[in-house]
Amino acid sequence: MMENRTIWLGLDGGTFSILDPLMEEGVMPFLKQFIASGTRGRLVSVIPPITQPAWTSMMTGRSPGNHGIFDFFRFESPNSRYVRFLNSRNIACETIWSILNRQGLKATSLNFPVMTPIRPINGFIVPGWVPERHIRRGCYPRDLYDRLNEIDGVSVKEMAMDPVADRMALTGIPKNDYQGWIEEHTRKEEQWFKSLCYLMKEEPCHLTAILFDGMDKLQHLCWRFISPEHFPKNPSSWEQEIRNICLNYYRKLDDFIAEIVAIAGSEANIFMASDHGFSTSVEIFYLNTWLQQNGYLKWAKDVEVASADNIDSQDPRIILPRNYVNTLDWHQTTAHGLTASSNAVHISVSGQRGEEGGVPLEDYERFRQELINALLQFTPDETGKPVVTKVWKREEIFAGSQMYLAPDLTLGLRDEGFISTLRSNIVYMKRPEPVGTHHRDGIFIAGGPGIDKGLSVDEFSILDVTSILLYSLGLPIPEDLEGRVPTEIFEKDFIQTHPVCIGEATLPPEEFPQEQTDEMDAKGKAAILRRLKALGYVD
Repeated sequence: MMENRTIWLGLDGGTFSILDPLMEEGVMPFLKQFIASGTRGRLVSVIPPITQPAWTSMMTGRSPGNHGIFDFFRFESPNSRYVRFLNSRNIACETIWSILNRQGLKATSLNFPVMTPIRPINGFIVPGWVPERHIRRGCYPRDLYDRLNEIDGVSVKEMAMDPVADRMALTGIPKNDYQGWIEEHTRKEEQWFKSLCYLMKEEPCHLTAILFDGMDKLQHLCWRFISPEHFPKNPSSWEQEIRNICLNYYRKLDDFIAEIVAIAGSEANIFMASDHGFSTSVEIFYLNTWLQQNGYLKWAKDVEVASADNIDSQDPRIILPRNYVNTLDWHQTTAHGLTASSNAVHISVSGQRGEEGGVPLEDYERFRQELINALLQFTPDETGKPVVTKVWKREEIFAGSQMYLAPDLTLGLRDEGFISTLRSNIVYMKRPEPVGTHHRDGIFIAGGPGIDKGLSVDEFSILDVTSILLYSLGLPIPEDLEGRVPTEIFEKDFIQTHPVCIGEATLPPEEFPQEQTDEMDAKGKAAILRRLKALGYVD
């Protein structure tokens, strides 16, 4: 029987600022031991560090400017006002699953985003970010759904995303519901784990990959209980109880990792990576309201003013694709923000989306610089420090074949948080309590034959992951990948006997395999939208 040669464990939201203290406290003893016998490093994510573009970069070895996934949504074209959900058809580069298949290798992919509509592979797929009504059609091959349902303790429907439960990560929940919410996500993670173990034993592959995303959800909702910086020195009995329940999740995850490594065996290479890290957000910047107050944006008359009492995560009207066009008076809008997670500004150019107004093309550069200067000068509080600390032009971070679809400007905020795109009566506010938000510093961990031991590397690029996985399987690295094989993580003798080889470029989009499933329907897209709103990625 084939052996599991390379294991890729995705740990969504994994950050050493949380994992290191937990390992020292004895919560994750196996991970501590594994790192001591292998290599670790800081994995620097894309800008902005959000789920879809980050995992797509790891699946392609290409930056967003080339693979075309900048966010969860984008305008259908530079000349369209309509907004669409992004899916596998929008990935403009070949993925690692396809590269492996062309080399005659077999792969398993569990719970990764941007996988539907499914493209057939020599292996197995259960997609992530799919609502219950669509998860059966997303499984590949067709009989995989039923096979996994036969595993004791596994219900594939329960593994699908749950917008109602995810909503609580942002909006908060009553004290009595915390335990049930955390344990529900732990159970869901366990079902993904059991599915992986079944496939590793019954259908071993050259590359076996799974994305565990419970850490990200817990850190969004429970940051003040998990972060050593914010957990009270003298906690109440309830605060201590919730922290203990959170730590039980990390203990379970440690057990999962230990069992996966044991099943893989001593000859397998194990790689762990996160799409981003986590840090603390303490404030909210209402970008579109700021743009309105500074004369760059005008709302449509019937757009609701957001307040704590009327934001309903179950109502997707604010930015539901096809309805986004109704939120703005496009004739009097020159700049606007589309989603919270993108931290981006789109500039309306005259005639580009049919606007009678907008910025004349010949005035674009001057206008863009004026807007950058104004954003960097906005100082909302007594500190006198700007809330926007960095503004990137599209060509600075999205250079590539798909740059024409990228936002014009991307903002870096002083607390690393997301903007808000809601219409509000205020431009800026302090959060009632600190919350967890994404940070570019993720994690990379490696162990197995040929991996150096006890090594800590300062920095890897998220673009390196694809090259590392291909190298571990003895494959050439396509010449058009943007990442590298960081040879410093491998033993010198191993590198000498296994030199890095550069191969032919990846396939162009017109040669990709045809999808085996249809695009998600409107109800499925609405379910995903509710999840995005629940996690704070859109308003």
